[in-house]
Amino acid sequence: MAVQLRVYVPPHPLIKHWLAVARDAATPSVLFRSAMTELGRWLTYEAAREWLPTQEIMVQSPLDNCPGTVVNPQVPMAVVPILRAGLGLLEGAQTLLPLASIYHLGLVRNEETLEPSCYLNKLPEKFDPQTRVLITDPMLATGGSIMTAMSELIRRGVDPALTRIVCVVAAPPALQKLSQTYPELIIYTATIDETVNSQGFIVPGLGDAGDRIFGT
Repeated sequence: MAVQLRVYVPPHPLIKHWLAVARDAATPSVLFRSAMTELGRWLTYEAAREWLPTQEIMVQSPLDNCPGTVVNPQVPMAVVPILRAGLGLLEGAQTLLPLASIYHLGLVRNEETLEPSCYLNKLPEKFDPQTRVLITDPMLATGGSIMTAMSELIRRGVDPALTRIVCVVAAPPALQKLSQTYPELIIYTATIDETVNSQGFIVPGLGDAGDRIFGT
């Protein structure tokens, strides 16, 4: 698999733990939701490491003045959950990015053609070119939905180099498509699985993440 974009699989024990919980078919919806929240939190933590804009300030400690580094509130940040499964990762991401604007994008996949269609688009007409955008989508399988999402974002002025994708499981078809079009993009995932079946599901994957999150 020739991939130019950067894909990180953080070796954090909590990411591995919650991935195992999420993979288990016996995990009930309430615990699966907790696993998604925790994976959203820890993967966003990793994604933010060299992505959040910072500025240097001086602060007054109880004893003396000293320099400090803070997240720059003047640089806009946005989180784009891909509905509906992306909502499962949103809560964890939002706890780390409380100032980020949330823009929902609803995509549904045709079960026969595996092609996505958009049923909800709450993206603004134009993003500030400096906006840091975090996309949450548990599964990057065939790549149809994430490519549609990226196309909509780029059309509205988003810089792929300032964009991060947080997912739980990624597969070669999606990674190859993203790499060919957006080599400057960076992805954080709990794991990379090698196979997508004829129904467009990643194997072993998680099953239908949306159904498992919402108990449907």
